[in-house]
Amino acid sequence: MRGPRAALALLLAAALAPRPARPHPQCLDFKPPFRPPRGLAFCRRYAEFGCCDPRRDRALLQRFYRLSARLDERAYAACAGHLQELLCQECSPYAAHLYDAEDPSTPVRTIPGLCQDYCTQVWQNCRSIFRALSADPELIALENNMAKFCRYLSLEDTDYCFPHLLANQNLNQNLGLVTADAEGCLQLCLVEVANGLRNPVAMVHANDGTHRFFIAEQVGLVWTYLPDGSRLEKPFLNISEAVLTSPWEGDERGFLCIVFHPKFKFNGKVYVYYSVEVRFEERIRISEFRISPTDMNALDHGSERIILEIEEPASNHNGGELLFGDDEYLYIFTGDGGMAGDPFGTFGNAQNKSALLGKVLRIDVNNNERGPLYRIPADNPFVSDPAARPEVYAYGVRNMWRCSFDRGDPHTKEGKGRLFCGDVGQNKYEEVDIVEKGKNYGWRAREGFSCYDKNLCANSSLDDVLPIYAYPHKMGKSVTGGYVYRGCESPNLNGLYIFGDFMSGRLMSLKEDRATGEWQYNEICMGTGQTCMFPGLINNYYQYIISFAEDEAGELYFLSTGVPSATAPNGVVYKVVDTSRTAPPGKCQVEPSPVKVKSKRILFVPKEKFIMTTPPPPPRLKSPTEAPRGGGPEEPRRPRRPAGDRQGTRAGSRAGSRAGPGGPGTAAGGGPGPGPGGEERARRREKQRPGNGAVRLVRQGRRGRGRGRVEVFIDGQWGTVCDDGWSLPAAAVVCRQLGFPFAVRAAKKAEFGEGSALRILLDDVRCSGQERTLLECAHAAVGTHNCSHEEDAGVVCSREEVTRR
Repeated sequence: MRGPRAALALLLAAALAPRPARPHPQCLDFKPPFRPPRGLAFCRRYAEFGCCDPRRDRALLQRFYRLSARLDERAYAACAGHLQELLCQECSPYAAHLYDAEDPSTPVRTIPGLCQDYCTQVWQNCRSIFRALSADPELIALENNMAKFCRYLSLEDTDYCFPHLLANQNLNQNLGLVTADAEGCLQLCLVEVANGLRNPVAMVHANDGTHRFFIAEQVGLVWTYLPDGSRLEKPFLNISEAVLTSPWEGDERGFLCIVFHPKFKFNGKVYVYYSVEVRFEERIRISEFRISPTDMNALDHGSERIILEIEEPASNHNGGELLFGDDEYLYIFTGDGGMAGDPFGTFGNAQNKSALLGKVLRIDVNNNERGPLYRIPADNPFVSDPAARPEVYAYGVRNMWRCSFDRGDPHTKEGKGRLFCGDVGQNKYEEVDIVEKGKNYGWRAREGFSCYDKNLCANSSLDDVLPIYAYPHKMGKSVTGGYVYRGCESPNLNGLYIFGDFMSGRLMSLKEDRATGEWQYNEICMGTGQTCMFPGLINNYYQYIISFAEDEAGELYFLSTGVPSATAPNGVVYKVVDTSRTAPPGKCQVEPSPVKVKSKRILFVPKEKFIMTTPPPPPRLKSPTEAPRGGGPEEPRRPRRPAGDRQGTRAGSRAGSRAGPGGPGTAAGGGPGPGPGGEERARRREKQRPGNGAVRLVRQGRRGRGRGRVEVFIDGQWGTVCDDGWSLPAAAVVCRQLGFPFAVRAAKKAEFGEGSALRILLDDVRCSGQERTLLECAHAAVGTHNCSHEEDAGVVCSREEVTRR
């Protein structure tokens, strides 16, 4: 019996063993750390990776000079090193953890979280530097009691205490790399960019310096989005009357693509690809439009010129991609004509070079104002073949859905010009190809790496180009081609080809091994736990991945929907973000060229929510302290991360609260730290997490007890209230919620400061005074307002009635 008992003991030991820390680098400004553009002179330990750029480093150095000037010669010799170490923790890649900044309901610490032995050492030898670093009265009151003092400075999560975290291999072995789970699944995060779209099939930019982007819906509408995220009410293009599609889920016909001419800024030309019916015959049509002479955000609908039409023998496999290469030629990607197995002719359309279906076409649409609408590039591979159409650039494709040209490495330009495509398979495999001039990509002889038509496969040329990657239908059944990431904001992703699958909703990536030329696969997962807990980020998306996109700066997006119907307004656009490392501050800033807007702007309101997939850490049980001081104008501001119950539309499950220890109207804090009764206190505080309509008061960065700026908790986040309509009855509702029987005054014009790190959630609030929460009062829609934080409302409450004279 010793064997089973020993095995059981091992299992119990493994279950009870402390779990390793999960790295979550985060700066005090709630952004990912970065590699500074230049070395740091003061906080050199973090010169390779951290949260300080040279400007912030200089500010900390100046603060060190000011504080160290107060030390005598003996104290300076003993304590200057400790002073420097403590100041430089603002540069640590784990600064948000060290300063306990992740609790959005309390200010961050003035002194980073210290390990017990280190705190004891500094307390014994350099106690005076703590008073210089912090004006926190609770900390100062404990100054003469070493045990309480160091317990006050401890962290709940001891993995992150300084300086032990510097030697913690679980935290630091992959610091700065893309986070991956135990199976190697890369954990990335998302930002919601647009929503309410009907099967968004394409998102493109004009490459004209305006940094606008344009989103096309399958029904035949294209919308203009401005750099601030707002959408123009008037469509950029509306050909919905001409477009052939239906509400059927999975209908492949419709408006499929839009692309801007490389010289759009000068010639105003735009090209579109859509399905149309002509005399009961289904066709794909490629048309040219010009920009309106009176509105730079609308096409001239009367300018359409049909460049090319191709008959479609079936309603599926319509292709649907248009691209301009660096050669300024237009590339057109057609499907094989539909049905199953490309049954057209002896060898199918894809292998028939005299047919335009199942091909990559290349044409020249430059200078087409006179003469033919397009010309054949002289170096097209089959221009001298009488049995081939001269437009053919590559053949043997089944139904390429979403292709992209690689911009090349930002520094070396390696890879520039490579043409990546996802080619949808028949019934076994999906594939990703790199398309080259004149090459045969095998369909219908091959599907992926395998033979499909065995007779044709046995007789096919050995020159057939195999895919760089293929996957079976147990992983997905309809590939959506993507992009090689070449943006600025997420440097770890450089060179990663990111793509997806429409049916399974799987996000995937390929990375080239330059030594072998092979492509290594990694799945992409949404970040779990704390990985995506940065402001504005989410970790869920709708399953049906329709398309990928780049913006003008090269950042990566994908478009998906929850209902794959051309008429269902369930489409969302997501931006892909890596939170393990970001670019240095200022490096990725763009200055969009001005855009003259004649249409009404519709402000973007995100709807998707973060989903907590692992239990949140226990709430902090110490009193709050103030934010680090002394940095001058470079001192980091303290944005607050949205908190509370977060619900994702796709998962449809409730998530854990992140609102901090205090319940509605209670002051945060309560205990000096862990110890006997700590778990019970944590459980009590867990029950006190706020619900919708909870309020708190904030005054000068601290929780107000009877007066302060009103902050309200709605749908998982804290926000402010504008003073439009703010009155004493509204103040009475807030005061009563907080346990005060009387409201003395309804404060306006941000009397108690601006909550600029939060969203404005309520405006035009009008109360009778009897409501239980502000949500029961009349108000504008949540998040809808026409004000700024200069109008943040506040209250002055009292436990005694104040007589007015």
